[in-house]
Amino acid sequence: MTIKPKTRLTFISDENLPGAFGHGIALLMEGVEQEHSLNRAAKRMGMAYSKAWRIIKEAEAQLGYELLARDGARGSTLTPQGKRALEVYRSIQQEMDELLRRRAHELEAESVFDDQGK
Repeated sequence: MTIKPKTRLTFISDENLPGAFGHGIALLMEGVEQEHSLNRAAKRMGMAYSKAWRIIKEAEAQLGYELLARDGARGSTLTPQGKRALEVYRSIQQEMDELLRRRAHELEAESVFDDQGK
């Protein structure tokens, strides 16, 4: 059997409040980037628009900058800061995934027993 690692990166505030930045917000932002609409991105994820709006606002409050630029009926786009946050998040997640792929074999039986001298 091969062990497959999986992790999800989440950034939280010092106060441990919900809504900083994580996998769900990253997916939602990617949806906005593709759909040019928070509403359509939320629907695509099976999420209520009100929930999508709330988690974006919570993240923006904790990060201290806007992630989305809203243009009423014309939709939404990522702000430059939002694009950068998404890029950084994905880059860090990719680095973590690579590290886990490289080290996962250490949990396999042969590796554990070899390290113990058995």
